[in-house]
Amino acid sequence: MSEQRVRGVPAQPSAPDGPTPKRLPAGGQRGGPPWMGAGMPAERSLNFGPTARRLLRRLRPQRLHLGAVIGLAVVSVGLTVIGPKVLGYATDLIFTGVIGQQLPSGTSADDAVAAARAAGNHNFADMLARMDVVPGAGIDFPALGRVLLLALGLYLAASLLMWWQGWLLTGVVQRTVFQLRAEVEEKLNRLPLPYFDRQPRGELLSRVTNDIDNISQSLQQTLSQLLTSLLTVVGVLGMMFWISPLLAVVALVAVPLSVVVTGQIAKRSQRKFIAQWTHTGELNAQIEEAFTGHDLIKVFGRRREVEAAFHAKNEQLFQASFGAQFISGIIMPAMLFIGNLSYVAIAVVGGLRVASGAMSLGDVQAFIQYSRQFTQPLTQVASMANLLQSGVASAERVFAVLDADEQIPDPAAPVRFTDPHGRVEFERVSFRYDPDKPLIEELSLVAEPGHTVAIVGPTGAGKTTLVNLIMRFYELDAGRITLDGVDITELRRDDLRGRIGMVLQDTWLFGGTIRDNIAYGRPDATEEEILAAARATFVDRFVRSLPDGYDTVIDEEGSNVSAGEKQLITIARAFLAEPALLILDEATSSVDTRTEVLLQRAMAALRSERTSFVIAHRLSTIRDADLILMMEHGRIVEQGTHEQLLAAHGPYHRLYQSQFHQAAGGDDPMPVAAASTAG
Repeated sequence: MSEQRVRGVPAQPSAPDGPTPKRLPAGGQRGGPPWMGAGMPAERSLNFGPTARRLLRRLRPQRLHLGAVIGLAVVSVGLTVIGPKVLGYATDLIFTGVIGQQLPSGTSADDAVAAARAAGNHNFADMLARMDVVPGAGIDFPALGRVLLLALGLYLAASLLMWWQGWLLTGVVQRTVFQLRAEVEEKLNRLPLPYFDRQPRGELLSRVTNDIDNISQSLQQTLSQLLTSLLTVVGVLGMMFWISPLLAVVALVAVPLSVVVTGQIAKRSQRKFIAQWTHTGELNAQIEEAFTGHDLIKVFGRRREVEAAFHAKNEQLFQASFGAQFISGIIMPAMLFIGNLSYVAIAVVGGLRVASGAMSLGDVQAFIQYSRQFTQPLTQVASMANLLQSGVASAERVFAVLDADEQIPDPAAPVRFTDPHGRVEFERVSFRYDPDKPLIEELSLVAEPGHTVAIVGPTGAGKTTLVNLIMRFYELDAGRITLDGVDITELRRDDLRGRIGMVLQDTWLFGGTIRDNIAYGRPDATEEEILAAARATFVDRFVRSLPDGYDTVIDEEGSNVSAGEKQLITIARAFLAEPALLILDEATSSVDTRTEVLLQRAMAALRSERTSFVIAHRLSTIRDADLILMMEHGRIVEQGTHEQLLAAHGPYHRLYQSQFHQAAGGDDPMPVAAASTAG
């Protein structure tokens, strides 16, 4: 579970109400919302070699299985390489038998050679001299059958070994990718919140899902073929030099030409693959954002703009993908063309060698097979270039996440709390998102155990930032925050957040039953404790009206319960957690007026004997707070009780009057909405 998920706390806190940070996150990604990255090139060109080597190093834990894979591949390829030579011997048996039938029986092979020379057929005589021919005898079918059975056995054994090798390699790749996914998940839990503030969620999801799946596919399809192809090239090359060094040199002429052509094409396709996966992540970010805010898009009539943005990014992805696949796809026909040129040259030279008696027909036939086996793995390696480049491009994107700067580690010898009281003190705290724009400067305050501290002020004053600092979602630039006299940096984050219950304005529910969502605050709670928390926070009132009661399944978006009911469930979750410190960020903003009155009573019981920080938009909800902090521009400009601040006729008095003076004057029966002053 993520470190950011604590008892009664959702996965992420609400967005900070200070200025939007501008610092680039670790991993090299630009900040801001997804559309800001539309059309941007990749941050840097893919460094293919180091990334590929780093990806291969991840296979080290599977080295025993890899050793078995290599051993099986060597034996399998060895058997496959021997096959053409055996078939060449079968060809010689057939050819020798056909020639022998045409010679007069009762004579010796030497007599047949001499007769051919006497007749002026010197080439035929040279060929007969190299053949083990018996004049008058036909094809030796028993010997031919044994040779063919041997060839069949070789190919069958090679196929079985190759199947075994594929089975082992599949396990190696999938275990490696499994470990990579686990490391990425653990890494995400160690990353600081600012990293996620600046990363479009769709882009991050694309790295965790699409890119890792692409790595898996690339490794699975390339490792086996690369290994087999390289071994085949070595084995076939050895057999070719054994049969005919001259023809081997002819075949090798195609290799440097193939390398040059492949390198030039791969260089041009690499940039396209980088752009392809970059645009894929950005398109995912746009789609995720559009569907998350689907209702707002409909309400404000921005469907055409969203569709235009989608089509523009989709067009960019199309162009990059088309270019990547087309350019890399040229490699295969280019290699086939070069291979065919080599094949023709070998056939011509080999035919001349047979005619001159320098080689047997079976050796030429075997060599032609070897030439095909020699160019085929080169062609396969070339055709895998697009898969390999695509996989390495994805690997770099995943490694960028793994290399991102992590949050400050927990202390090696953390302080342990046995009976926290909830006294919170800010000592000359300074914090800013942007180094050039101060937000909170030299802030000091004390929240005594059992007291309720309300934080009010205009948008951007730093209210939510203040409570996020208590949770250590962000690190301080200066000063310190203590809990019961202990600096929070001396505590483990889990221990600190385990003492805090938090209810946000933006509710967070996971897919599961209402009972499970409430029990998320304390998984070991009994059924009676869950029901007691539900009754105390008035969840029980609406749950009883549902057909399945507490077993009602909430979908991931919580669309089958109202906004107010979702907020009640999150309040019940915090209630059940029984935290020492309670943070309420406009926790009753989505409930009706009557329910809010009831919840205020429940909150009073919830806040008893524990310190509470309440971020309030409606000032009527915090009149009974023990201390009200009026914040402006990251500073506490006023503090005191409700009556004291009204009597001072300062910023709080003006803020209060902006909400209630019209209703008090009777000009308007409803209070003015405080949208302009909400923080």
